[in-house]
Amino acid sequence: MLKELRNHRNWTLREMSEHSGIPLSTLSKVENDRLTLTYDKLAQLSQKLQIPISDLFAETEQVEAITARRSIGKVEDAVRVTTPNYDYYYLCTELRRKRMVPVLTRIRAKSLSEFGDLVSHAGEEYIHVLEGTIVVHTQFYDPVTLKTGEAIYIDSNMGHAYVAAEDCEEALVLGVCSSADEALMSSLMNMHEMDIDPDQMTDEPATKVRTLRRPAA
Repeated sequence: MLKELRNHRNWTLREMSEHSGIPLSTLSKVENDRLTLTYDKLAQLSQKLQIPISDLFAETEQVEAITARRSIGKVEDAVRVTTPNYDYYYLCTELRRKRMVPVLTRIRAKSLSEFGDLVSHAGEEYIHVLEGTIVVHTQFYDPVTLKTGEAIYIDSNMGHAYVAAEDCEEALVLGVCSSADEALMSSLMNMHEMDIDPDQMTDEPATKVRTLRRPAA
């Protein structure tokens, strides 16, 4: 707060010291979070600068910059990744360092043996069923069935997999993945390179968790 007050008055540290009667070295340490003013010094500062002492305790409001970013998500402009069991449509790919990764996924896999190991990655995700019915398998919960219009929100660090229900030929879902990791989209794309060869699949449910990590630079 002290630095904001000084900048508001267009004072140097020396000028602030002269007006407040507080040593320049003390003010410098306060501004660099190396020292905290005692109540007596705060009262002196309030009196000398003729401001309410409560103003000296006010936290600086952090105003987030408006980036005005915008992207229209059209399927025809999406980056399409096709695997034996899924079609992924990554939307709004021209935006870099997104806080969210939106992706349409057409699911054809009918079992965990088709899907392979459960997947986990940094962040959280929201899956909304647009068409058909899916079964959501997670590492710590029993499978849950979601129909058109229903959704699930999960911790992506937990192993998870989405497959089409037995009575559903294929399903379409909208997924939104969110993470502080700027390389999240690269990690998700990297997942497709690890898809299991259908010839090596068995009828036994997979129990392993495949963790997606930041790709090597």
